[in-house]
Amino acid sequence: MTIRGINKIGVIGAGTMGRGIAQVFAMHGYYVALVDRDDNMLKAAVEGIREHTDPALWPKVADLIETGTRMEAAADCDIVVEAVYEDVTAKKGIFKALGSICRPSAIIASNTSSISIGELSAFVPDPTRFIGMHFMNPPKVMKLIEIIKGSKTAGRTVRAVVDLARDIGKEPAVVNDSPGFVSNRLLFALIGEAIRLHEAGVAAKEDIDSVMKYGMNHPMGPLELADFIGLDVCKNIMEYLHGQLDDDKYAPPPSLLSLVKAGRLGRKAGEGFYKYDHGERVKKAV
Repeated sequence: MTIRGINKIGVIGAGTMGRGIAQVFAMHGYYVALVDRDDNMLKAAVEGIREHTDPALWPKVADLIETGTRMEAAADCDIVVEAVYEDVTAKKGIFKALGSICRPSAIIASNTSSISIGELSAFVPDPTRFIGMHFMNPPKVMKLIEIIKGSKTAGRTVRAVVDLARDIGKEPAVVNDSPGFVSNRLLFALIGEAIRLHEAGVAAKEDIDSVMKYGMNHPMGPLELADFIGLDVCKNIMEYLHGQLDDDKYAPPPSLLSLVKAGRLGRKAGEGFYKYDHGERVKKAV
């Protein structure tokens, strides 16, 4: 089943989030154009999708995904989701290109986790058809899509994206535009305070994580989660929120800055707040 009026979806960016978003759409019967300027990234993305798809479903999923290194591959899409890294300049270039490529009826969405939708909408020709569609990581597993409504986003655009989210088995949460939206305003207040508790010697990092996992029923503790997100990504988001909101609870704590400077970026680097062996946390903290 697909939503009326939405049959083909473009995904710009074949990194971790882009490939996961493309996989979810294809698994629910949507044609997908996955676009990245790096052909090797596209090949790796398709292989990664195959590895994380039930072998019985893979032939169907593979038939629904096409790849391309030129933005024109998204020209006939009904909705295009930008899923590149959190950099306004990079996103600006993509949205300007899409504005001249996509048909006027297409919805353009951003998977941004923190940048203002109002700011990004300035780069598209029709802000009424622009919206935030923030998937959680990993997209295949996480139920939430945070749908961010800009001041100029039309009600019909919100309704179409809410219906699309439900059709792919997700739970939509509609929020108004604000730096960090709801998810990251809450999350990075928690992560920042967890880091400061550890810096102050209030508790060991494992015990801080245990309080949230076993006392608050979180699947990961905040320091584990920071490592999973990537400490460089955490630093960048916190700096953005601190600058936009002028609230010191979002200022990156000194130990986070030190870890990033040392290249200890979390799970992807093999070491952050914890050490990792083939992607798994070593129980002894570093």
